[in-house]
Amino acid sequence: MPDYPALAAKLTDQPDLYTALLLAAADGPLALTELLGHCTPKIRSRLASVDQGLLRAVLRAGAGQEAVEGAGAIVSHLRAVDASPVFRPEINSGPSISLPTGGQRADMPAFSDPAFDIWFTAQGVPYGIGLYAENRTVYAAEQFADSASHERRTVHLGIDVFAPAGVAVHAPLAGVVRHLTYNADPLDYGHTLILEHDGPVPFFTLYGHLGGSLPDLLAVGDRVAAGQVIAHLGDWHENGGWAPHLHFQVMTSMLEQNRGNFFGVGHAGLWSVWSQICPDPNLILRLEQSRFSF
Repeated sequence: MPDYPALAAKLTDQPDLYTALLLAAADGPLALTELLGHCTPKIRSRLASVDQGLLRAVLRAGAGQEAVEGAGAIVSHLRAVDASPVFRPEINSGPSISLPTGGQRADMPAFSDPAFDIWFTAQGVPYGIGLYAENRTVYAAEQFADSASHERRTVHLGIDVFAPAGVAVHAPLAGVVRHLTYNADPLDYGHTLILEHDGPVPFFTLYGHLGGSLPDLLAVGDRVAAGQVIAHLGDWHENGGWAPHLHFQVMTSMLEQNRGNFFGVGHAGLWSVWSQICPDPNLILRLEQSRFSF
């Protein structure tokens, strides 16, 4: 039986509760509700303010378990399943350019700078590729922080595909519309679609920064077929304030996010957890590795 009072005492005054929880679970699985019951009011309040599913994933990972039960089986499934291209023509069939945000392209404006459109057009390619697992310092706003840790969420959990506004987005896999939402905060997703898919256990794909055509194409509960047009890329005024692109992401769990949104960036210090919650979307997109190189 875990010594919950002693473990809870170790959380007191910890600036990074995620790391503290990982360490607390190192000797074996812990029940989150039981642990919270022994925490001080201050620590309980800090932990209660963040996604409880994420906290359970942290505790599972700290105990040496899969952060999400079945995450490994989903990854294996995605490696084997037939996936339809998300864009037509297929990205692999023509030129593209990688778009790292760490200064490798010194003349590239930020994705949230309207000057990006002119710059991207001048590159003369149909697609630009933003990187999965990239640590992006641009995410410094309060919406990328929480009270459980001083660390901002800065590691990108999806792959971005830049193309002109209005370009069609196709479903890579058959699924059901789980959420269809307009996330209106600045630098959020704007029009957002989340599909649920069958696998060894259910999993999800997210399509962010979409156009206003989305509610006319789909409704919650609709079944979609692989290859079906499910959305169009949104312009600045409807996609959260970004250059036109698709943020494409895979989730092995929705955690406790039930309002049509999901974390698009995670904590670098929790990458062992986040990478199981949101594995590499290239398991579905299957872009050549050279497409990500600078």
